[in-house]
Amino acid sequence: MRHIQFPSSLIPSRKDRSGTPISTINQIDTSAYSEERKPLIEMQNIYKTYNTHAGDFTALNDVSASFYPGQFVSIIGKSGSGKSTLLNMITGIDRPTSGKIKIENTYLQELTESEFSEWRGRNLGIVFQFFQLLPMLSLVENTILPMDFCHMYPPAEREKRARELLKLVGLQDFAEKLPAAVSGGQEQCAAIARALANDPPIIVADEPTGNLDSKTADMVLQLIDELVRQGKTVLVVTHDETVARRASRTLVICDGELVDEDISRMLPSISHRSMLKLSHQSVELCKQPNEDIFASSNSLPGLMLILEGKVALRGANNHRLASYPSGSILSGKFIRNTLAQKKTFRADPHAAARIKMISVEDLESTVNTSRSMQIFMQKLEAGGPSEVIDIPEASKNR
Repeated sequence: MRHIQFPSSLIPSRKDRSGTPISTINQIDTSAYSEERKPLIEMQNIYKTYNTHAGDFTALNDVSASFYPGQFVSIIGKSGSGKSTLLNMITGIDRPTSGKIKIENTYLQELTESEFSEWRGRNLGIVFQFFQLLPMLSLVENTILPMDFCHMYPPAEREKRARELLKLVGLQDFAEKLPAAVSGGQEQCAAIARALANDPPIIVADEPTGNLDSKTADMVLQLIDELVRQGKTVLVVTHDETVARRASRTLVICDGELVDEDISRMLPSISHRSMLKLSHQSVELCKQPNEDIFASSNSLPGLMLILEGKVALRGANNHRLASYPSGSILSGKFIRNTLAQKKTFRADPHAAARIKMISVEDLESTVNTSRSMQIFMQKLEAGGPSEVIDIPEASKNR
């Protein structure tokens, strides 16, 4: 397997036509990356409604999300769930009906169309699902175009850079070809080269591997990994599970809403609609070190997810019988049976525990309408506390 390595000439200081630095988003060293770092992209209460002949259609419903420097984020969901619309809000291809989008220090809604076009050209690399290469220009000319438009790099350097980018994606022998003269996969690779032309800090891609064979797709994923190592933020909409698994973070969107990330991470095998329903129903709690999780038997949940920290099971004389780490899932049945034996659940004495609870009533409501949730609960209750439960693929859509 060939390892992707950027030539040093492809990662120079970003310069305009005169060779002086331009005002763009700062490229950030992420060697000491932490979630406490200031977000690079912030989406606040985004709504997008389209007026159709059948009435108003809400494509995005109160979406809020933050993305950090050096993250590789995959966005997954069924067709029509709002994935591409979400990306279009960030790229400015479409504008939200309401809400705010801030990228570093720029509020996108305050930019005019012409200002947005130039800002986007310098700061966003976009890989469209259907390529959007100009048919009358060769692949190398398509790759040069963003540099010309934004006056990036001295004119004498632009063609050399474009050819090096095409070489990076395996198209050095096709640089003079028109888009119509190459395959769909090669057009996809050319679109990726064009997206990298101005060395943008943010890469946004809609199904970047959708038209590629497995070998080329792996090369593209290696390229994305290298971009992330350089500190770039990469947002990818995908149906490809290989891409989603490779990402450092995955967002699930369903019916125009983002699923709670804790729910999608802890319960990846249930249907997206069940995830969304549980997102609305769950209650998050933080228990301090050694605090009793269930102070009252009237507050027992149908399901408990341990998100951070540990929960200890203690018996007589506070003797520790078991410890459940973050990622553990406990059913209400198991909790009730354990408490009936005069045992207690306590946060670990050395650190707080962050947990999510789903009530018995809410859990029953979801189980009654979801085959995937029924299977999940059957396996959980049959096997006791678990971290991951696999569900047959055919049941995940229900």
